[in-house]
Amino acid sequence: MKGHESKMPRMEDILNLPVQDPPCTEFSAADIKWVKVEGGRQGGDDIALIPFARVDDFVKGESSNAECPASFRIESRRKRSEGSISKPRVDGYLEYTLYWCSYGPEDYRDSESGLGDVSNFKPATGKGSRPGRRHMMRGCLCHFTVKRLYTRPLLALIIYNQRKHVDKTGAPCHGILDQDAVGTRAMYAPRISEELRQKVMSMLYVGISLDNIIQHHMEVVQEHGGPHNRDDFLTRNDVRNIERVIRNTSHELHIDDECSVKVWVQRHQKHVFYFQDASGSEPFLLGIQTDWQLQQMLHYGHNGSITSHSTFGSKKLKYPLSTLLVFDSSQNAIPIAWVITSSLIGQDSHKWIGSLAERIRTKDPRWRLNAFLVDDPSFGISVVRDAFQCRVLLCVWHVRRSWIRNLLKKCCNIDVQREMFKHLGWILYSSRSGPNVMDAVEEFLEIFVDQSAFMDYFKSRWLPYMEMWVGGIRSLPVVGPEPHAAIESYHLRLKYKLFKEQHANFWPRIDWLIHSLTTEFHSLYWPYTYQMLMSYWTSRTSSWQRSSRKQIETWLMQFGILVQNFPSVIATCQVREISVSMSLRWL
Repeated sequence: MKGHESKMPRMEDILNLPVQDPPCTEFSAADIKWVKVEGGRQGGDDIALIPFARVDDFVKGESSNAECPASFRIESRRKRSEGSISKPRVDGYLEYTLYWCSYGPEDYRDSESGLGDVSNFKPATGKGSRPGRRHMMRGCLCHFTVKRLYTRPLLALIIYNQRKHVDKTGAPCHGILDQDAVGTRAMYAPRISEELRQKVMSMLYVGISLDNIIQHHMEVVQEHGGPHNRDDFLTRNDVRNIERVIRNTSHELHIDDECSVKVWVQRHQKHVFYFQDASGSEPFLLGIQTDWQLQQMLHYGHNGSITSHSTFGSKKLKYPLSTLLVFDSSQNAIPIAWVITSSLIGQDSHKWIGSLAERIRTKDPRWRLNAFLVDDPSFGISVVRDAFQCRVLLCVWHVRRSWIRNLLKKCCNIDVQREMFKHLGWILYSSRSGPNVMDAVEEFLEIFVDQSAFMDYFKSRWLPYMEMWVGGIRSLPVVGPEPHAAIESYHLRLKYKLFKEQHANFWPRIDWLIHSLTTEFHSLYWPYTYQMLMSYWTSRTSSWQRSSRKQIETWLMQFGILVQNFPSVIATCQVREISVSMSLRWL
């Protein structure tokens, strides 16, 4: 009996193994219970089952090995389509990926010494020459295989062929355990981390020079007591390489916009949580969330709130943009997902909301959302409740902002502006007490019939939706003014970056919008995650900040005149990242 208990499982038994899903954001081999398999091609190898969606988390965790920092590259990859095999093996795959430590498998430490010019030598194995990697080749045999199982596509079988970072003699070949690597870069990871790459890219996008980037980085390293990892060895070449990537990256991956978007989706699948191409009956729908945005959602969304900022750019962009925002500890709004759709955002929310919720819970099953703020009553309230199991609140920032802007623009008399604004508040909240909503609207139209410019705008833009908005206020609690300043700041930043006249020719292209969001605009938010950089960042007032401050201050002067001595309105000024913003609440 004892011998039976210690017997290794055979490959045909792998589906009986437990699926392991460590609760940490990234995890490594040390966080998994491995099983040695008996017989077959993988005989003697360590195997484990994990959710396929967490393969990237495992690869990142393995790359952060304290003793042997590494970077695992994809050495080979194969894919099959569903239905291509009639009788699949139990370990048959839909996707097969071989990951190998970047310090191997070739070894150029001593084998070519004394042979003169080695520029014409080719590696003993692999894909011919590997430009720029010869200095890294130290014969490391650490590698593992990931199979997305044919019969269980949601699971991944990890086969760890060699878990130790050793060469063919069995000796450590890089990291702190390799005596020959002490004092050299081979002690550390072969490349700078993705985090540092994004940080440098962000600094380049906002106009910080190469010299200042290097100087700032050296100061930070010295404050930490000298170099401790590969990132501490940031060089000018590293920065120039990132500069070159920025300079050579284009939004136009194909002359046809639709084809260009499809190419982008294929190349960035890990950043796409939902995609539906436009067809005769189905609208275009694309949901984007980068790794960094996912981390912000995990961090600030847990026991916090998410708010929607919908239908941005409906007059200029081909398809409007909707954003999901979270709020950091300083109440700055951070975009954690973008949705681009050719239909109204509420019509198809049931398609992508569930995918986003599943994505976040795959990363952390314990993640919980406290509240979801919608800025459109048609958003799909029941869908949000079912997906996130949280409260849903209505945010009237969008409608209120639009009314105030058009009052200031289309009505010149300050006293009339006040009265019109008061009546608009009565209309919006008429469901709580007072007359029927349409009766309140009729009264408003009769009293201010001489304000034709605003009335034309109100009738065309808002009159068809007033009952929907009043119904939303009747059925949902209305959020207070606290998040409005942060939403306003995000809106102005988005508007400033996307709607420059120099970009006017690109507004009709979806690929340009995707590229702008995921590169330059995305990078603007990285400095907020680095407190060491904040003093440098805040000491340099960028053009968007100056422009935004001027817009807000001018608007506040007009708005202050509008609401002064107005008992039905509370005006709250809040200092945020652009120094001053406004939030307003009807009582």
